[in-house]
This record gives sequence, C-alpha cells and structure tokens, in this order.
Amino acid sequence: MSRFRVWFLAFVIGVCAGLANAQTGATAGQMMAVMPFENRSIVPGLAWVGESFPELLKDRLTSPNMYVLSREERVRAYDRLGVPAELRPSRATMYRIAEQLDVDLVLMGSYSYDGKLMTIRAQVLDMRREHLLPEITESGPLNQLIDLQTGLAWDVLHALRPQLTVTRTAFLAGAPAVRLDAFENYVRGIIATGSQDQIHRFREAVQLSHNYTAAWLHLGTTYYRSKQYDQAIAALGHVPANAPEAREANFYLGLAAAGKGDYDRAETAFSFVAARLPLSEVYNNLGVVQARREKKAAGDAFQKAVESEPNDPDYHFNLGVWEYRNGDTTGAAHQLKEALALRTADTEAKGLLDAINAGRHPGDQKIPLERLDRNYDESSFRQLAIKIEAAAEQRLAKTPARTHAQFHNDRGHEFLAQGFSSEAEKDFREAIALDPNNAAAHAGLARVFVASEDWTGARSEAETALRLRHFAEPYVVLASLELRDNKPEDATADIDRALHLEPANPQALALKHNVAAKLAEKAQPLPKP
Repeated sequence: MSRFRVWFLAFVIGVCAGLANAQTGATAGQMMAVMPFENRSIVPGLAWVGESFPELLKDRLTSPNMYVLSREERVRAYDRLGVPAELRPSRATMYRIAEQLDVDLVLMGSYSYDGKLMTIRAQVLDMRREHLLPEITESGPLNQLIDLQTGLAWDVLHALRPQLTVTRTAFLAGAPAVRLDAFENYVRGIIATGSQDQIHRFREAVQLSHNYTAAWLHLGTTYYRSKQYDQAIAALGHVPANAPEAREANFYLGLAAAGKGDYDRAETAFSFVAARLPLSEVYNNLGVVQARREKKAAGDAFQKAVESEPNDPDYHFNLGVWEYRNGDTTGAAHQLKEALALRTADTEAKGLLDAINAGRHPGDQKIPLERLDRNYDESSFRQLAIKIEAAAEQRLAKTPARTHAQFHNDRGHEFLAQGFSSEAEKDFREAIALDPNNAAAHAGLARVFVASEDWTGARSEAETALRLRHFAEPYVVLASLELRDNKPEDATADIDRALHLEPANPQALALKHNVAAKLAEKAQPLPKP
C-alpha cells in the first residue's frame, strides 16, 4: 500500500524537524545506519556490547538534521538480502545493506576489551561520495562504556559538522543518565527472541533505572503484544509527555486501553498523539474509540483517515460503517464499494453493502464494529521529514497558526538539545511570531539567551513564559540566573517550584546539587584572625 500521503501529512505537522534553511550541502538532511560493532575482545560475555552501539548511538546522534535508522529497519534490510540478523557482515555486505536502506552515511566499527581497557574504533562511510572518513578511537574502563559511546557520538557529529557549537564536555553532561547494568538489560531485551525473556530484561532495566523511558516503552509494547493490557498500560504510563518516545507510547497505550474496553483512556491517548502527529492510523483509531463511546466526532476522525490514506480499505470500511449507523446510506454504500475495490474478499464490507442495497436499516441487524489500525510507523515519517522540509513549510503556512508555531517550537527544542543555538533561536522566534502565547517557545528562547549570555533577555523571556503558563523549564532558567548572581536562596525557591511541577527534571536536579554546594560554601565560618 502507498504510504506517501501519510508520510507527507506526518511531516507537515512536525513529527520531527528537518533542517533550517541556513544549513548547507554536506550535512543537510542526512540519514545514517549504525551497524552492530564487531567484538574483538579476549574476554567472554561481551557479545551484547556490539548490539549496544546502534541503540545508544541512535539516541545520541538523532537530531533535527540527522535521522538514524532503527534496529527494525536494519533487520528488514537484512531479511531482504537474505543476511541473518546475528551475522556480522563484511564491509562489502555492509555496503549492500546500506544501498538497500538508501542511507547517506554508515557508522561501523569494532571494540576490544583486554580485562582493563575498552577500546572502540569506528569509521563513517559516506555513501554519496563513496568515501571513508578517518578512524575515530575512544578508550577507557569498561564501566564507562556509556560515556565512551556518548563521546564517540560527539566525535562523529563534530567530524560531520565542525561548526557544532556544543562542547564535548557539555554533550556528555547533557546525555540522559542510565546505569550500565540497566543499559545491558535493555540491550539484551532488544535482542531476545521470546516475549517472556524480553519482559524479564526490560523489567530489570526499569527497576535499575526508573526513568529509563526507552525501556518503559519496550516493556509496555511487549506486554501489549502479549495481550497483557493492564501491565501494558501501567508500563507505558511511565513515559512522560515530553519524552521522545511519548507519541509511540501513547499510540500503544491507546491500543491496550481499547483492548480492555477502556475507551475513555484510549481516546485520551490517541488524542495526545493526534495533537502532535495527525496520521491516518491515529485518526482512524481515535475515530474507533470515539465511535465506541457514540461520539459524533468519530465521523470527522474517520474522514481525515480516509483523506490522508485513501488506499487503505479498512479506513473506507470504518467510515462506511459510521455513516450507515448514522443514517447516511448513500455515503456508506460509496465507502463500502471503495473498500471492496481495494480488498475484494472483505466479507463484512460485502455483507453490509448487500444489507444497504436490500434496504435494511441499522436497527434491523447487527452492525459490524469499526477496525483498529495496529501499525505505527514513525520511522517513515522521520525519513520523509529529512527530505522535504521546504514542502512542509509551504503546507504549514495553510495550517492554523498554533499548529505551525508548535512545529517550530518542537524543532527549536531539538536543535537546542544538540547545541545548535542559532538554529534554535530562529525556530523559537518563528513560533512566537506565529503564536505569541506559546509559553514553551518563550522558555526555549530564554535558554538560547542563557547560552549567548544575554542575561536580561533570558530573564524577560522566562518571566513571559511563566505569565502564560506555570511549568518547570522557565523556573530552571530563572534558577540558573539567580545562581549566577550569587543568590542561592532565590535559586533554591525557583528550583523547588520546578521540581514540584516536574520532580524528575534533570536540569533542576543538577542545579539543586550546585545550589547546595554554593550554600554549603556560604555557610562555612570565616577563618580566625
């Protein structure tokens, strides 16, 4: 089935960012595949480390101007070429896989551990120029594996984009903190073949690192696929709304809630995704759970699903069922004919169309239920996003200003996380111009001003954000400004407000530690003369 219309719509609304217009040639809109690294260790038990590189480096390298393919995409390419997933391919085979994936860059390498030192060697293959970049090396103790891999990510980014503004120290400090034993369990869960083993590994990971959102997502989706809906809902509920995994987590939370008949919660979850990612499967599922609750809004959702992906027979079927149930037999018949043209063996669609042609009314028979779409394919949207931002901006100009502003706000925060302050500032200013009441954009601009040492501008934007909405980010900015001005008591008050709103906010927690040190220093008695 063609997914182009779905992909395009997804990007238009801003699943992820493309590049700012200022970005140029060599690094604009690139896609990368990270291959499992080759194990050259003399110490046994480290085979899992090879698979850890694609997992961690995907998180560290993904940015508004870099899409890193998922393990699932890589495995599908292996399948198409007849390469076993557990095989460590030669460079020639890697090249064939990269061609199959149609990526710009391939990151490959090896690691060795001699009992004392872990040594990592990596190279980037530029597929478009058919050029192998110079080797990058990282080494250190095994218990610093995550820092070594994060350092490697910075090396790669810096090699591809020398104008990167974030320093290596800041890049390492800004990476999410995960315990190594939790990370090991997560990776072992990823490569496990049985659902029980996967659940065991992911549960271990989240018990060791409670804020490990990727592990919570995988635990929840594994529970869902095992039809353990209550456990799935509980696990997916641990993914915070501002996490990169939030959209996918809420999609599967909605499916799990629908699976146990909790349509109220399912509607909330699908609505969360639709507000950020209005795709055909999201609209369709939102319509299904709204129909279960007999909400008139279901018709609009089904219509949007059909419009965004007209080649899906289930979407036409669902709209037809809805229209029949609500008295529009002409519209229902049209949609059911479209469904049968796309899937001739659909007995439910044929039976309902026959009932309409026979003049039977909804009250005279049992009407089939609308169908959920269980396929979530964000990767395709991100790939398209990298390629067609100009078209997206053209389309975004026709959307409501708040939707367009939210796109630029989300992208600004992604740029900021990667240290691209000038690009972030551009997006935040665009968001504010489109929607002056976008509090998150004001808070993001405040952080840009902190990075550029515009203290007055930072305070002004943070205070504007708080006048619009109370949330943690602007309080963190104000706390950093108070700490800079040597006002630890005022900083403490702002940090407490931030943590009250978002207890796990990593910037607030780090500032709390800094303020405690400053207060301890201030409390030390003066030396006796």
